[in-house]
Amino acid sequence: MTEATEGFDLVVLGGGSAGYAAVLRGAQLGLRTAMVEKYKLGGTCLHNGCIPTKALLHAGEVADRSRDAQLFGVRATFEGIDMPAVQRYKDKTVDSLCKGLTGLVKARDITYIEGEGRLSSPTSVDVNGQRIQGRHVLLATGSVPKSLPGLQIDGDRIISSDHALVLDRVPKSAIILGGGVIGVEFASAWKSFGSDVTVIEGLKHLVPAEDEDSSKLLEDAFRKRGIKFNLGTFFEKAEYTQDGVKVTLADGKVFEAEVLLVAVGRGPVSQGLGYEEAGVAMDRGYVLVDEYMRTNVPTISAVGDLVPTLQLAHVGFAEGILVAERLAGLRTVPIDYDGVPRVTYCHPEVASVGLTEAKAKEIYGADKVVALKYNLAGNGKSKILKTAGEIKLVQVEDGAVVGVHMVGDRMGEQVGEAQLIYNWEALPAEVAQLFHAYPAQSEALGEAHLALAGKPLYTHD
Repeated sequence: MTEATEGFDLVVLGGGSAGYAAVLRGAQLGLRTAMVEKYKLGGTCLHNGCIPTKALLHAGEVADRSRDAQLFGVRATFEGIDMPAVQRYKDKTVDSLCKGLTGLVKARDITYIEGEGRLSSPTSVDVNGQRIQGRHVLLATGSVPKSLPGLQIDGDRIISSDHALVLDRVPKSAIILGGGVIGVEFASAWKSFGSDVTVIEGLKHLVPAEDEDSSKLLEDAFRKRGIKFNLGTFFEKAEYTQDGVKVTLADGKVFEAEVLLVAVGRGPVSQGLGYEEAGVAMDRGYVLVDEYMRTNVPTISAVGDLVPTLQLAHVGFAEGILVAERLAGLRTVPIDYDGVPRVTYCHPEVASVGLTEAKAKEIYGADKVVALKYNLAGNGKSKILKTAGEIKLVQVEDGAVVGVHMVGDRMGEQVGEAQLIYNWEALPAEVAQLFHAYPAQSEALGEAHLALAGKPLYTHD
């Protein structure tokens, strides 16, 4: 092992969303930064998660629009899905963003090292036979798809989201094990492509982390689209059939399909990387940190999917930036994870920020919480788009809005304003003063606040 000729202020192990955000911000603040990545710059989000998944979903949206063109007076014919062409569109999108990110890293004079790194001490990372020394080390090695005990993902008929993203065909039928974000997004895309889809979720609702009313609205929409699902019973076993897979649940129900997509979440990448040897405290593979992303080792921090916070790219961005700014001596504020926007990009989209109604009642008391629902049927732009759904506001009585929950096409584009409403602890009357562009879907968020403030324009008293 040879010593690095140059020491760094910050050495980052992992080049995904959290890692590259840290070095980009650190370099901006004058820190000497190095980043080690064994796969591709951009990590899971750019190459195996957010971006490619949303590209597939958009292709599915185009397919659905062509099928429904006559509803808008447009003559069009849907002839099918050219999956190799969809893959080329997806890959071109990813490649373009990767090149842009690579340019940013180079422009900010960040030392980028491709190779499989390992933490060798509280202040060093070993990679490609070289020891990279740093005043501080940031662990950002991300996550990989998980499975269940006794369920072997083989990449053939039993696949993970990584495999699903590179399929060269549309499966005629698919069982999706897991009704969280990953599961329902693939269910939505594959249904748009023409698959017969069944989602298996052991908990009582799809997207169980969301407000229960949002989950029920999504379930209703999936029923209308012909996406089947089974809720409230856990998986027992999977086995090959002559030409597919058979899944058996704990209650004896049996489902068969061409492929089984295992979408039961993602687990941290931390084994065999020297974390425990360096004395880093861990729990079930996750690295434990405080609110400033500091581990129990003073010279080591950790961020992103490696720590037990929300597994979202923009959470990784925020955590990486927080670490860089802390090391540069800036005043930093812990992240309010309830205030982070969350979006599931299925059709229809599910978007939220803040507390669910159930959580708000748990914190403030059931008699102190007010909930209001605004149906998108009253919104002109949603009528034009032919999307259905709802905006739900959760308010502490006579106080701030503490939760915004939205279901409908393009609701992910509305969650930015919802984030400001929650994080600035806005009162309904304050939001109600600000009229939105007409016609626009954002107007629905404004109308919901007008109603909560007691002066609705388009809803009945």
